[in-house]
Amino acid sequence: MSDARALERIASALERLAPGAAVAPNWRASAYLWDADPDRLIPVERINRVPLRLLVGIDRARDTLLANTKRFARGFPANNALLWGARGMGKSSLVKAVHGELEATGLKLVELQREDIHSVGRLLTLLRAAPHRFVLYCDDLSFSHDDAAYKSLKAVLDGGIEGRPDNVIFYATSNRRHLMPRDMIENERGSAINPAEAVEEKVSLSDRFGLWLGFHACDQDAFLAMIRGYCDAYGVEIDDATLRAEAVEWYTTRGSRSGRVAWQFFCDLAGRAGVHV
Repeated sequence: MSDARALERIASALERLAPGAAVAPNWRASAYLWDADPDRLIPVERINRVPLRLLVGIDRARDTLLANTKRFARGFPANNALLWGARGMGKSSLVKAVHGELEATGLKLVELQREDIHSVGRLLTLLRAAPHRFVLYCDDLSFSHDDAAYKSLKAVLDGGIEGRPDNVIFYATSNRRHLMPRDMIENERGSAINPAEAVEEKVSLSDRFGLWLGFHACDQDAFLAMIRGYCDAYGVEIDDATLRAEAVEWYTTRGSRSGRVAWQFFCDLAGRAGVHV
């Protein structure tokens, strides 16, 4: 077999193995999941979220993110946002609730899994050509020492030739303010030839977010207010004294207070009361 013939066969085989370009959906759904194997947007028929009014104890973050997203939905300049801090305090719930508040404007929500960050450039190419505006959302975003995926994300957020499309804004949630473990940043500082440059490289991704919204553990009053809000919204009847006693026992057993723990207690309470949520 000639060399030319062999090369043709190799090229044909590679074409068969390579995934084709993703085809845009009909955009009838309000939210989509991005799947990079193969590239496609999967419509979400029912979004798992709670109404914005039920998110208690995060008023500043709520108002700031809602205002930023409203500006974006109306076609005005807006910032990428990093929601960071204590686990279970409503970071991802806030992103989904804000989208729900603005769903009537035609704003779409696209969730990008952490494991598919490497494909974000292909996703943005698809969204860039769409006649809609999108909140691109990645939950629990973080990177380890040997993970180079953050470099591709840096380029598309700010600094690449094309950059972020005008019709896309990027929201991420993370337990880490700089998206990387503190000990990893300290190790870079201690072992690099130029410590300052090494640290700058690691934390520069978080600088691409114009909004940093911090979330902190709630106190007991806020915890009880969250549960009372759920009870009132879903019609679960319980007096304040009983609610307080049972809720305190619940979070004491769990060893923490957070919005997630409050919702878990409420689900138990609603189940015992025979109320659907």
